[in-house]
Amino acid sequence: MADPPYAEISTQKSGPGIAGIFTGFFMVGVRGFGGVLPWARRTMVEERQWLTATEFAEILGLCQFLPGGNIINVSVAVGARFRGAPGAVAALLGLMLAPVAIVIGLGAMYDQFAEQPVVRRAFAGLAAAASAFVLTASLKIAAPLRGRWLAMAITVATFVAIAVLRLPLPLAMPVLAAVSILALWRFEK
Repeated sequence: MADPPYAEISTQKSGPGIAGIFTGFFMVGVRGFGGVLPWARRTMVEERQWLTATEFAEILGLCQFLPGGNIINVSVAVGARFRGAPGAVAALLGLMLAPVAIVIGLGAMYDQFAEQPVVRRAFAGLAAAASAFVLTASLKIAAPLRGRWLAMAITVATFVAIAVLRLPLPLAMPVLAAVSILALWRFEK
């Protein structure tokens, strides 16, 4: 089956080795504390050029429908893509090592100081910054859809169904996924 005309070609044909996969995802885990997906995209697409923006969006789309955390699924999929099972293990260990250690340490500290007003204000500020960060990353992830009007319409319909109408995610996503696959298959050849 030929690649669609809008697909980009990955700039790195052979891909990273096991050590590169581990260190790449380790840096994602360290930098992306609290919001790993934007850092994963930046690392894989912009910095290391393992994937194109389109490839990243496609892998993320697939991984959102698998059980488990999206970024964990993405790390396993990307690691497996380049180095099979050892690559998947390296990606997962690299991604999880630092955050698990950091969460354990911060959890112990938070337990001691959670009721302090300065801690409460700090967490309110962090929530505002994290929201803006997620919005920015969402716009970057959606960028490959630019110019594809049907795909953009499906994106808007999905947003309206889940964010505005508050349809239950487990019911809305399979229906929206099926509709989008059929519509894009039928009308974007």
